Amino acid sequence: MTERSTQHTTFVIERSYAAAPARVFGAWAEPAAKARWFNGPGEWLIEGYELDFRVGGREHLRTGPVGGAAHTYDCRYYDIVSGERIVYCYDMFVGETRISVSLATVEFAAAGSGTRMTFTEQAVFLDGYDDAGRRERGTAELLDKLEVAL
Repeated sequence: MTERSTQHTTFVIERSYAAAPARVFGAWAEPAAKARWFNGPGEWLIEGYELDFRVGGREHLRTGPVGGAAHTYDCRYYDIVSGERIVYCYDMFVGETRISVSLATVEFAAAGSGTRMTFTEQAVFLDGYDDAGRRERGTAELLDKLEVAL
């Protein structure tokens, strides 16, 4: 029998980008633009990616290391204010095992000629999955990729 447990965490990452808020927001909203930066480490295979960016829409990414278990991101969008805010929830799976459920909020604000973006995530890790800060580090790496993609 699996021992059931929960581990909660919240983290905030703030970034400044040398691009207008509409452009940074578009990098989250447009499927081709998001696919350029929202993916796993370079050596991982992408088995499928879909983005339906609208309130009630879904996003799904299945990726993973060669020969390893698939990592699946399954998201639903709850609030979108164009150029200002995105709120979504997502499940993460390794293989068939759900390892976490998260609520994420992304806020965009003009800062001079660029954008100040604030990413906040509230996560619960399930049934002994020990994250040890990997989610925050992984998210920071994705936001680095976003900067390059802009």
